[in-house]
Amino acid sequence: MNTKRKRFWSGNKRFRLMLTLELAVMLPAAALIYVNFHHLESIKRDKNVEATIHRDFQYMLSVSEKKINDKIYTMTEEMRDVFPSPDTGAELDKAGKLELILSKNPWLAHAFLFDAEKGLLFRSQPQQMTDRYFREEQYRASEMYRGWFGMEGKMLCDGMNNKSRAITYYGGPVKRAGGFGFVTTGFFTFPQLSRDRVVFGGVSFDSDYLKQTFFPKMFEELVAQRVVTEDHGNQLHLAMMVYPTDHGGEQGDSLFAASTGWGEGRPEVSRNLDDVFRGLSLGVKFQGTSADAIAGRWVQQSFVILGVLSLLMIGGLVLTYRSVSKEMALARLKSDFVSNVSHELRTPLSLIQLYAETLELGRIKTQEKKDEYYRIIRKESERLTALINNILDFSRIEAGHKEYESRQTNIADLVRNTLDSYRYQIEQQGFAFEESIDPDLPSVRVDREAIARALVNLVNNALKYSADEKFLGVKLYRGNGAVKLEVVDHGIGITRREQSKIFEKFYRTEDPLVHNTKGSGLGLSLVRHITQAHGGEIAVESTPGKGSKFTLSLPLAAVAQQQASGAAS
Repeated sequence: MNTKRKRFWSGNKRFRLMLTLELAVMLPAAALIYVNFHHLESIKRDKNVEATIHRDFQYMLSVSEKKINDKIYTMTEEMRDVFPSPDTGAELDKAGKLELILSKNPWLAHAFLFDAEKGLLFRSQPQQMTDRYFREEQYRASEMYRGWFGMEGKMLCDGMNNKSRAITYYGGPVKRAGGFGFVTTGFFTFPQLSRDRVVFGGVSFDSDYLKQTFFPKMFEELVAQRVVTEDHGNQLHLAMMVYPTDHGGEQGDSLFAASTGWGEGRPEVSRNLDDVFRGLSLGVKFQGTSADAIAGRWVQQSFVILGVLSLLMIGGLVLTYRSVSKEMALARLKSDFVSNVSHELRTPLSLIQLYAETLELGRIKTQEKKDEYYRIIRKESERLTALINNILDFSRIEAGHKEYESRQTNIADLVRNTLDSYRYQIEQQGFAFEESIDPDLPSVRVDREAIARALVNLVNNALKYSADEKFLGVKLYRGNGAVKLEVVDHGIGITRREQSKIFEKFYRTEDPLVHNTKGSGLGLSLVRHITQAHGGEIAVESTPGKGSKFTLSLPLAAVAQQQASGAAS
């Protein structure tokens, strides 16, 4: 059963490709559709949230106005309880009591008592009489009240007596040194007096008190009771302000009073005040944000999630495309590899068979000719062995079974002996050969066969891909803390774009000479693996049409460590 399953997975490439496409494309696409649906729902929900917040704010402002009014009504009733009786005492005594009330309650601007039979008794806060604007206000108010009360006093009394709380308020803007001011005046009748009498009193609440003390204190009490918590746990605090109704809540001179944290901007929701503070509006908003911004955050989060999933889908498509392209390219390379290896195996085998049959038939009479044939057979056998060894090494590396047998080695002798075995082939192909080996290099601990194979692959590359100018240079020296082996040719060269790819398995450059020259595409891949297995690195410098230089480096630090461990053992 397991064998059948393995064969299924290894053989059915189409099924694996379809499964990859489903995982990389279909699942993200389905998730994207799902998120899109909920994204649309969230937009509807966000608008409902915004509307709900506004309704909640309207209710809050309604409750806040009632509490503010109740506070002023209570303060007015307390003043009424200490007011002088209209029927006892002389006028001077009554005036003295009004002045006493003002002195004990600095938050009052004016106090007055009106009796239709005795006239108006009007007093103002003595502490503010030095203010020019206040004196003008005191004069205008006293004059206006005399005329107004004389004509409409009866109507005012009847209106107050018909209310559950016999108090009524009139307010309006006033001028102050600091800019806009607002004064509200509470009128009240006396419960102990007959309803037929036209007698009432009143107190005016000072603008500075309302602006600096009353409203800020009320606001702090009101907003402290309302803290909104978002879904992710972030707490949103409220801010309140009061402003002239006809200014629309704009900042600047129109702002009468505000709570801590109001900052700038218009209120989220406003309510025109009635009764006590007619002419003012109460506004509320979130500190540092708005209902629209809160709804916007929901939308933004949805877009972020949508964007992430879109990127994942695009990434899946890209990965799928690259995977399929890589599989197709690898399949093509493997096909080329089989074709090239077959040709490379066939060529030395044919030569070996040809020269062996010629010798076997006894057609070669001279010993010199026989020696030449034997030498050709040996060289082709070595070539065949090198090719097979490359394939076997590659197979072991792919399977993860490749092991290296390191031992102390004279690297100069190893390179010299390897080149001597190839010197005949180099000269036969007409190459000018330069060899430079530093004789004073330290011995290193390496796999002799692997390093030799790496050098042979580099040399074979130079021999294969040199067209017009046939030159091969090999240099072994010490530099930058490493033992360096350079192989230089004046061949076709490699473009910069392909220099990072030539060490990949099966890869062959796009040059026509490369495609017309048979090869396995494994040589440089093996060179890189061998070098890295020894703790070194392989680098290439190349210019198209001018040749290439491959540099294999083995770090001396690693060499010294290997030598020390070898000596200790």
